[in-house]
Amino acid sequence: METNILLNNGIEALPQFLTSLAIGLLIGLERERNPSAKAGLRTFALVAVFGTLSALLSSKLGSPWMLIAGLLTVAGMIIAAYLNNPREENDPGTTTVVALVLCYGLGAMIWYGLAELAVMLAIGVTTLLYFKPELRGISQKLTRRDLVAVLQFSVLTFIVLPILPNQNYGPYGAFNPHHAWLMVVLISGISLAGYAALLVVGTRYGAPLLGFFGGLVSSTATTMIYAKHGKGNQAMLNLAASVIVIAGMVVLLRLMVVSAAVAYGALPSLLPVLAGGLLFGLMVALYNWRKMSKATELYIPETSNPAELHTAISFGLLFVVVLLGSAWMADIAGSRGLYAVALASGLTDVDAITLSSLRLFNLGQLSERQTVTAIALAILSNLTFKFGMVIFIGGWALARQVAAGFGAIACGVLVGLFAL
Repeated sequence: METNILLNNGIEALPQFLTSLAIGLLIGLERERNPSAKAGLRTFALVAVFGTLSALLSSKLGSPWMLIAGLLTVAGMIIAAYLNNPREENDPGTTTVVALVLCYGLGAMIWYGLAELAVMLAIGVTTLLYFKPELRGISQKLTRRDLVAVLQFSVLTFIVLPILPNQNYGPYGAFNPHHAWLMVVLISGISLAGYAALLVVGTRYGAPLLGFFGGLVSSTATTMIYAKHGKGNQAMLNLAASVIVIAGMVVLLRLMVVSAAVAYGALPSLLPVLAGGLLFGLMVALYNWRKMSKATELYIPETSNPAELHTAISFGLLFVVVLLGSAWMADIAGSRGLYAVALASGLTDVDAITLSSLRLFNLGQLSERQTVTAIALAILSNLTFKFGMVIFIGGWALARQVAAGFGAIACGVLVGLFAL
């Protein structure tokens, strides 16, 4: 869509050209760092401005050929630069050529009234270019099994999900195949992002990020691994306790994101419960972090790829069972039946009961208070289960360190719950 700017003396177009200039400088700043690239700060800035100028002339002339000619000119010039002087082995020119063509296109987008989208894309492109070593590190660390799992997840997300019937079935009309698999995609996607980040971060940035990304993938697995490493190792006690507590806090952050995406209407009542647990847990985590030795060795939690087919299907089945069980127990036993299911299912998985409760809330089968209480009970049940795991695997010395953090999280959840 063309802009509605009426050009009198041309000054009205200045903001568009300044935005193009800024975009070119942003992308060019990253390319300037690469000594083998044939285009840097000035070239990218000029190309972005040239894209806006070509779009302006194309719209004034009423012909797209001016815009196309400019694109071909930019691509031809940079390709010729690499062909004439191919002295650098590290950069064959593909990335820089594509980045310049994109920069030209972003400049044209600005003239056609898509400035905000162009700026966001420019930031994304710059980020992608800057994190080349980390992205290469991910590809090298992914095993064949990981790649197969990601491909399976992609097929089930972009091919299977769209064809599943979006209709309620079964007792209480609670089971919707499309919605159920959408929940699987949501949870697996969050966990997959944490898994990829864990491969990138490794142990370079310390316990906080290790606990954070480990918690995104699986807080239970992270707790188990660090409980094992912390057993009988005095130097590891504070570090293991910090990672375990942080991973437990990330569960609340996951639930906050999931709740906002699935049932935004329940978030105002659920937020005090989740935020209370996060705030109280954070105070203890910071205290543990200050006591921790910086020289303590870090271990990456050995977690499986959450995008694997059997993992996704297992969670989907668990979600459906918990969903139907919650609806049934809430019908025959009221709130007590629902809370019993929340306590039982929350022992091993908080996501399933959370999504089930939010689904029933959206269907009008649960009140806001019932939904929040069920989720809070599942969180407390899960904390209890993981604390028992710490005692059994890591021993009482580690359990005493973790008790303060888990107790603080539980207190924060209860304070938020009673504040309703």
